[in-house]
Amino acid sequence: MDNAATPSLAEVANVATSVGQSIARVLEGKPRQIHTAVVVLFAEGHLLIEDVPGVGKTALAKALARSIDGEAKRIQFTPDLLPSDVTGVSVFNQTTREFEFKPGGIFANIVVGDEINRASPKTQSALLEAMAEDQVSVDGHTYPLPQPFMVIATQNPIEMEGTYPLPEAQRDRFMARIQMGYPARSSEVAMLTSQAAGDQMASISPVTDVDFIARAVTTVRQVYVAPIINDYIVTLVEATRNSPDLRLGASPRASLHLMRAARVEAALAGRDYVIPEDVAQLATTVLSHRVLLTVDAQVARRTSEQVVAAVVTQVPRPNRG
Repeated sequence: MDNAATPSLAEVANVATSVGQSIARVLEGKPRQIHTAVVVLFAEGHLLIEDVPGVGKTALAKALARSIDGEAKRIQFTPDLLPSDVTGVSVFNQTTREFEFKPGGIFANIVVGDEINRASPKTQSALLEAMAEDQVSVDGHTYPLPQPFMVIATQNPIEMEGTYPLPEAQRDRFMARIQMGYPARSSEVAMLTSQAAGDQMASISPVTDVDFIARAVTTVRQVYVAPIINDYIVTLVEATRNSPDLRLGASPRASLHLMRAARVEAALAGRDYVIPEDVAQLATTVLSHRVLLTVDAQVARRTSEQVVAAVVTQVPRPNRG
């Protein structure tokens, strides 16, 4: 295939499958989480992975970065991390008598923000411009970020000691949120067996490169979204705003993210058009981290995933006929 050519839908789907299989070598029994990560990558989004320590959050992020042969950087978020550690800083060069920009950890194709909710809100906010506009501004100058650019942030539940909840504006920048969950018994046994042979992460070889990913994004953008599908997406998002169990519904950015993710879902299925099932399948993953439960829903121990899933069930799907 010509390196400059736009790949076909079949080529995009094949590479996406290979990336998923590569990640699965180090992450046993998590096909849904792996699929979501791949969808977010091709949809030009960012991924939030939330769960307790030790269930494979960082392993998923690192395996994805290795699989696409992109520059990957890891930022360990701690209470003393400064915004300039993330974005970069201008340093005065004594030799040239000029200020030089020293890029921070955000300058990479895949940025692994480990335990993002352990940093202060001020440092968390340093990611906002980068995630929304693929650039950072330092001392009045704007610096573009490498393409493709994806933030994979991991966080422990806010009940864990020493954490700060992510503000709503920050959470809204993430296209999707997944929870790893504890592995099945058979998967955990398989993990012990594979780790006995050495570090499995070192065995991952790239199955594609960032140039292909950037061109694949162009292919995905050409997937057709019919007006009736856009109307369905907006209807779903509006339903979260009217739900009696939610005091804050999903934002207009959520509609855009859901549409972009649905296009990737269609492309990975080999279709050049989106169907309602593409939207419904991703709606809970894309919307649930953006909403806030009412006090009554919290008292009833309902989760945002349960509420959004109920909304998706209640909203009629458009007739494809």
